[in-house]
Amino acid sequence: MKKIELLFLLLFLALSVNGQVKERMLPLPTQAQLNWQGAELAVLVSYDLHVFDGVKYNQAYNRITPIPDINIFNPEQLDTDQWIRSVKAMGAGIAILTATHETGFALYQSDVNPYCMKALKWKDGKGDIVRDFVNSCRKYGVQPGIYIGIRWNSFLGVHDFIMPKDGTKFQENRQIFYNKMCEGMTEELMSRYGDLAIVWYDGGGHGPELGGADILPIVEKYQKNIIFYHNSQRADIRWGGSESGMVSYPCWGTFPFPYSHSKSQDIIFKDNFKLLKTGDPEGKYYMPAMSDAPLRGYNGRHEWFWEPGDDAHVFPLEHLMKMYYGSVGRNSTLILGVTPDDRGLLPDVDVARLKEFGDEIQRRFGNPIATTQGEGKRLQLKLPATIKINAIVIAEDIRQGERVRSYKVEGKVNGKWKTLATGSCIGHKRIEEIEPIEVSALRLQIGESLDLPVIAGFSVYSY
Repeated sequence: MKKIELLFLLLFLALSVNGQVKERMLPLPTQAQLNWQGAELAVLVSYDLHVFDGVKYNQAYNRITPIPDINIFNPEQLDTDQWIRSVKAMGAGIAILTATHETGFALYQSDVNPYCMKALKWKDGKGDIVRDFVNSCRKYGVQPGIYIGIRWNSFLGVHDFIMPKDGTKFQENRQIFYNKMCEGMTEELMSRYGDLAIVWYDGGGHGPELGGADILPIVEKYQKNIIFYHNSQRADIRWGGSESGMVSYPCWGTFPFPYSHSKSQDIIFKDNFKLLKTGDPEGKYYMPAMSDAPLRGYNGRHEWFWEPGDDAHVFPLEHLMKMYYGSVGRNSTLILGVTPDDRGLLPDVDVARLKEFGDEIQRRFGNPIATTQGEGKRLQLKLPATIKINAIVIAEDIRQGERVRSYKVEGKVNGKWKTLATGSCIGHKRIEEIEPIEVSALRLQIGESLDLPVIAGFSVYSY
């Protein structure tokens, strides 16, 4: 064999896996991203001063209007254990708390932000809800996360990260102060409470190149295995394009660029956030989508914070299940917004609905009729008998990257193979709900793939 032929042969073998040529290197998830997608269900616990003002929440108003009396904050029955028991019953693997939100008030003992729990009469100024929240998460086996709202601060007059611009040295100095305060709060929250699953900057977090705080190096110093969401320098997950709790299909876990980069905004906003919703199967960055919605978002409402007389707007169970199929079942993590009330407790109706939701997920998907896993373009699933089914769940081993580009599920009906479902993206999880049908066997056939398909789970259900 000539030397040139030998070189080509060696190159071919180096690019092959079990005889299948790799087309390109696939982006792979970090451990934090694996943890995020593995959680599947998360909650955002929203709490702030205006929960106690007795009026309906008005986001536009609250962003520009300081709270007249900080001591309206008085949750006499505060019980973070009750919060976390409730979301654990839903099946949430991650819980995120708004350590600060649009008022600028901090739910912990800050040394850099005087507008915090130190200023309260409640608990003689010694309360720390972030500490209590994180401790409750660890007590019940839920991964804690922190939401830091620095884009708006009605107390200091900050709007869209920036102090009111007037071209004076006074404004410049106030901006420097605010940026340093945001960096200081980031350091406090990232260093005091142990390992965190996620830090979420509301509306992003302007970096220094945009006149904002330099937060990313601080997070990376203290939290080595965290989801960072997000600023112009880094984004580990992406918004799914709506606050409906669902994403479109397909929803790829890869993206063409760090989506929050200022140069990419026109592309991201185009066609009603289409790229955010679908992702990009050719993307060079692993950046799975999240699906978010408030629990109190039914029948024309969309409330992230508790307000009186709103219990009727908790989503009914069937709508929550629709969200589940449209998020977790489409390769996305579902973030459900929950809110403690003015007592410091999750309301009874919310607690009951969260448990119903978790119980229903378990009823439908807790016990597969049969399941298998393996490598290759065809997997067959033997059934104990001919049985009626109505759901199929497929999962790739995303540690190896998203490899599948098309698939078909067939069922053996009266001795003949019949197509039951077809699709493109699988990713962490794909739920195919089908019309009930009796089958004696199932098989998964992968069409196009970028490498050897690695299927972590191929399961069938009846409910």
